[in-house]
Amino acid sequence: MIFYHKPVLLREVLAYLQPQPGMVIVDCTLGGGGHSKAILEKVLPGGKLLALDQDWEAIEAAKQVLSPFGEDNYLIFHSNFKELASVLRKTPYERVDGVLLDLGVSSYQLDQGERGFSYQHDAPLDMRMDRTGGKTAADLLNTASVEKLTKIMQDYGEEKWAKRIALFITAEREKSPIQTTGQLVEIIKKAIPSSARREGPHPAKRTFQALRIAVNHELEILAPALRQGIEILKPGGRMAVITFHSLEDRLTKEVFKEAAQGCICPNDFPICVCHQKPKIKILTGKPIIPSKEEITGNPRARSAKLRIAERI
Repeated sequence: MIFYHKPVLLREVLAYLQPQPGMVIVDCTLGGGGHSKAILEKVLPGGKLLALDQDWEAIEAAKQVLSPFGEDNYLIFHSNFKELASVLRKTPYERVDGVLLDLGVSSYQLDQGERGFSYQHDAPLDMRMDRTGGKTAADLLNTASVEKLTKIMQDYGEEKWAKRIALFITAEREKSPIQTTGQLVEIIKKAIPSSARREGPHPAKRTFQALRIAVNHELEILAPALRQGIEILKPGGRMAVITFHSLEDRLTKEVFKEAAQGCICPNDFPICVCHQKPKIKILTGKPIIPSKEEITGNPRARSAKLRIAERI
């Protein structure tokens, strides 16, 4: 299967990042290389793309997309974006002109049934972005307590029936281990009353999202990665973050707000003693969303939101 992931909000990302010849830009989520390819076209000649991904299959596919530009013009690292600062130390660059994060799971990863991300395919319950290590979704489902499973589904999936689903999971695994996405979908359908399954998204959607986030520690690593990205920007450099669910968007908004805040001394202090200066200015009061045309051409873009900040 060819790794293909249509880049979301590409026109808007380029308009805000403003890549120019000679710039150095980091794509923290290389994926299929769609955003990276467009960025490379703009920063050459003289510029450089630094790209990270934790999925070896994505890296191998992206190399094919980027190879026509010449290997001297980009550096690819098999790494999670939580390691952004340490990755930069392996390069000649101390600061960069732009940072992009396109969060979530790619179309390729969803469509490749064996990865276990999708409730549409019966496959092993893996869900790891990096298949070279770490616990799988099956490991988590077969060992976590009712309380932990409930919290994961409530916090990461905003699942109304979290406790009931968790109880059904633990009851089922006592009979035999839960190993496949098909097994999990059937358990979820049994747990959620039929009246609650008649409308809205697929009943397994929220649970699958929650498990994927938990397996890959997505929300735990996001805020530290965003802060690292802000620190490595040159003055005037910009960060673009594309999110696909409210939890990511809310966290991005909070980190940006924190970094944009100046003095935090009480109002009755005659002078500032905290010496806190804003690091960024936020360029998007409200997130940018895809156009109707983009959603028609790429339905998976419908939940995307783009936020932009500029280093002061």
